[in-house]
Amino acid sequence: MIEKIIQKRLNRWLLSILSGVLLTISFPETGSLTPLAFVAWIPLLFVESYFYTQKKAFSLFLHAYLTFIIYNIGTTWWVYYASAEGAYMAFLANSLLMALAFLFYHLLKRKLGTKWNGPILICVWLSFEFLHFHWELSWPWLTLGNVFAPRASWVQWYSITGVLGGSLWILIMNLLIYKLVIQPKNILKNRYFILSILILLLPLSLSLILYVTKSIEGTPYNVAIIQPNLDPYGEKFVLGNEEQLKSLLEQADQAVSKETQLVIAPETSLYPTSNIYERGLRKEIFFHVINEHRARWRNAGLLIGASTYQVFEYKNSSASRFIPQINAYVEDYNSSVLFDNTANPKIIHKSKLVLGVEKIPFVSMFPFLEQLAIDMEGGSGSLGIENEPKIFEKNRVKFSPVVCYESVYGAFLAKQAKKGSQFIAIITNDGWWKDTPGYKQHFQFARLRAIENNKYVVRSANTGKSGVISNRGDVLKETGWWVKTQFNYTIQLNSKQTLYQVLGDFIGYFAMVGFGMFLVLRILKIFTRKAK
Repeated sequence: MIEKIIQKRLNRWLLSILSGVLLTISFPETGSLTPLAFVAWIPLLFVESYFYTQKKAFSLFLHAYLTFIIYNIGTTWWVYYASAEGAYMAFLANSLLMALAFLFYHLLKRKLGTKWNGPILICVWLSFEFLHFHWELSWPWLTLGNVFAPRASWVQWYSITGVLGGSLWILIMNLLIYKLVIQPKNILKNRYFILSILILLLPLSLSLILYVTKSIEGTPYNVAIIQPNLDPYGEKFVLGNEEQLKSLLEQADQAVSKETQLVIAPETSLYPTSNIYERGLRKEIFFHVINEHRARWRNAGLLIGASTYQVFEYKNSSASRFIPQINAYVEDYNSSVLFDNTANPKIIHKSKLVLGVEKIPFVSMFPFLEQLAIDMEGGSGSLGIENEPKIFEKNRVKFSPVVCYESVYGAFLAKQAKKGSQFIAIITNDGWWKDTPGYKQHFQFARLRAIENNKYVVRSANTGKSGVISNRGDVLKETGWWVKTQFNYTIQLNSKQTLYQVLGDFIGYFAMVGFGMFLVLRILKIFTRKAK
């Protein structure tokens, strides 16, 4: 029956559309129908099976591109509000990369045979997702494993595998059910049916056991979280710096209790219309104003986001810009700043930058791109980053400062936690995307970071969702959209390491090895054929 369906051109296009729709509505906040992820790839696999026999690779590429552009637009259309041009580029480019990865799987399968169908798809796709975390055009928002963000109790084993474990689970389930559909005889005795049930239930059972047995207790630690609710398209960058800081500190005064040890304010909340010189922080008026309030808070610390810069006599990195007027190089940063009892505030720079907005890709290879971007946009080009993941320490309590987009990078946060972090503090804006699935997805992804690291997550957003998430990924407290509010909450500190912090994205590394082996087999076949 399936063979007859895929013979018709219209049906093949409809199947491609169906896969795109299923991927979209299974994703968090654009449907959240999570179980559909286990069958979303099957229509596209039917299409691939037709073109495998017809040997029409380009036609398959077009069908795959349709699937993935529906997936990209359907789940991340809200990027348009931040940048129309950036959204179009993201939709087209990311769909292209996904379609090329699927085409690569098809071409390898065609040369190595159908017996390698499953392993090739798994190795190629997981290699693509793994590389998408690490290269210049990184955009891992649509990593398949992110689909489980609203289902924390399903994936407690992310503390072992990370999000790529979820991607692997989805791919295996799709491949098994696909085989079951094309070989449906004797369902109850069918090995693919039995394997499908086992592969579905075993990870779920393990996760539920981990969920029930995981301790949520630790050392109590009270934090105050501020949500200023300033329109990033208006008042945030129009109102005076002093006025905004005064309002934020007044909110903090209301949220702080006698137990509070840390106040957390959002990304770029400190003098948002200014770029702050890092070595001159103590000379700024706000330094003394903040410390006056901290005295009222019994010297609780303040974690706050700021745009900062440093001056160098040399080119510190590809992000350094030469300023003729001062005969020196200037490097800008999106920073986390910690005001505590030390003489100088501590600063850690954001390291995972938003493509196009904070980072110009490939400037190391093509330095002229940096200057071109500055000339065209009148901006600063790429921002500087840290050389390695860093954490803050206040009164012997260590925590991970995470700025906005960094929270999508599980391995990066795991490296921070491995340095002794006891909780994760995310500061973000999220107002750029307006009232859309964007800020909701961003909040959901934080639940996965809590599971991977067995750490409480506290989140301060300018607007969108601020909140508290337990080390099991449960949402304990969350705020609404477009609400000026503040609250305090007692979280539990935890210094225990997870296997994921030790092993990192080992699934990605294994996938890369497998992908490499399939490439070697393909090359050997070429030489073997020539020898004959």
